[in-house]
Amino acid sequence: MKRRMVLPGGNGYLGIRVAAWFAARDWDVTVLSRRPDLRNGPGSLTAWDGHTLGPWAAAVDGADAVVNLAGRTVNCRYTAANRREIYASRLDSTRVVGQAIAAAAAPPPVWLNAASATIYRHAEDRPMDERSGELGSDFSSDVCKRWEAELFAAATPRTRRVAMRAAMVMGPGSGGVYEAFRRIARLGLGGTLGRGTQYVSWVHLEDFCRAVEFLIGPPPRAGTTAPTAAPRPPVLDGAVNVASPNPLANRDFMRAVRNAVGARLGLPATRWMLEVGAAVLRTETELLLRSRRVVPTRLAEAGFTFAHPDWPAAAADIERQWGAK
Repeated sequence: MKRRMVLPGGNGYLGIRVAAWFAARDWDVTVLSRRPDLRNGPGSLTAWDGHTLGPWAAAVDGADAVVNLAGRTVNCRYTAANRREIYASRLDSTRVVGQAIAAAAAPPPVWLNAASATIYRHAEDRPMDERSGELGSDFSSDVCKRWEAELFAAATPRTRRVAMRAAMVMGPGSGGVYEAFRRIARLGLGGTLGRGTQYVSWVHLEDFCRAVEFLIGPPPRAGTTAPTAAPRPPVLDGAVNVASPNPLANRDFMRAVRNAVGARLGLPATRWMLEVGAAVLRTETELLLRSRRVVPTRLAEAGFTFAHPDWPAAAADIERQWGAK
């Protein structure tokens, strides 16, 4: 029988690709979306509002996994109204998914919930992992802390819960994070951003999907385990960093992007230039200037290996895929 996944927030760039990854591995994927009329990817689609229980909750009952990727984009100005929407889209969706799992007669054995590496403080001095990392105290970090608190407050004792503290997910195709870096590099503007010493934490799209699969784990074994059976990976719960083991300084990150796209020139941008550009584009410079130096200690200890651990090779791979489309 096919394993069954429920994917709230599966209609965006990342969700469509996660759905495709698992559909290709013979999973039955049900996507929950506020805009079911805009579906472009694989899997069946069910409407939800991300705030209240409804008929969609029936899909959770008996599912093998729930992977909640719901959350309003943070690529915006942090106005009071946008801050409220950023909080609500994450906290409400997590809360209502927990309510659906709690009400299920056969709750899913695992619930992976989106989280963010932005939970850690601005860090250039040392890496941040799940054990020794220091949490931040600004708006973005507070969103992340409250998001995770909502996950772990859910009354779901029969369901293993994982907060995926994801770095920026880099992959080919329109709508992804990499597209923005690719565009400015091809325009000759892909030089050092700000001082260039701030760290960039990232993860290749393929490794993100592989990490989701790893965290869900294999299906339960039926009957007695044979002595010769392959060892099963450790079962992880709690907070898990989903990021390449090799974050790098912005100046090196942008150099690799330029090399991948074949850009000879990369004009640098000072902080004040980025502030002006961010105001025009209605976004925040935090997305470029905050130093995220996050490492995946728990994934590594559990035996997960990255197919794309180094950014120069990963960027070149993404470009090859982009060119093949």
